Amino acid sequence: MNSTPLWLSALADAARTMPVPAPMRPPAQGGRESAVLILFGETDRGPDLLLIQRRDGLRRHPGQPAFPGGRIEPTDPSPEAAALREAEEETGAVPAGIDIVGRLPELYLSFSDFRVAPVLGWWREPSEVRAADTGEVAAVSRVPIADLVDPANRVKVRYGDGPMWGPGFRVDDMLVWGFTGKIIDSLLALGGWELPWRERGLTEEFEATPQGLRPVG
Repeated sequence: MNSTPLWLSALADAARTMPVPAPMRPPAQGGRESAVLILFGETDRGPDLLLIQRRDGLRRHPGQPAFPGGRIEPTDPSPEAAALREAEEETGAVPAGIDIVGRLPELYLSFSDFRVAPVLGWWREPSEVRAADTGEVAAVSRVPIADLVDPANRVKVRYGDGPMWGPGFRVDDMLVWGFTGKIIDSLLALGGWELPWRERGLTEEFEATPQGLRPVG
């Protein structure tokens, strides 16, 4: 049996009390409850993360890479159950091979009014994955942590014309940014994987616009 590795147990302990930036703190009331599955596995290249890329043309977050997940339904007994159900529906990942190891603090997406429960999982028995829900998912990827921490793959994304910048990652023909990029960035730091960013001027920068991302400079 491929039991949960010590590094993931330690990461789960640290993530339970990780600080939440003010813009991502849920309001006292309101917001639609949802859950995402942050699924760690292991390959010959070391730990990896399961990501999906949403289809273009969707009403919410079209074309963006993301963790599997979605709205918590009345029939879901818990956020963990919702995260597993959504992962199976979107990627075909078999829940029986996944162990839940923890949960991050609840986060808020003001753009879509979602309160998100990020659930940490360990892929004890990996199964074949694919774009199972072709109406919403364009592609599914297992992205090595080694690629995410590579300074050459890290970019910065500015939100609109304001002063706020966030982390991004160029991996597996995707540009991961926004909510997903921020969570990955925090987990890389908590897990002790983070490497120094490239010097200013060598790091790619993008601006988020209603039409998508565009290079800056």
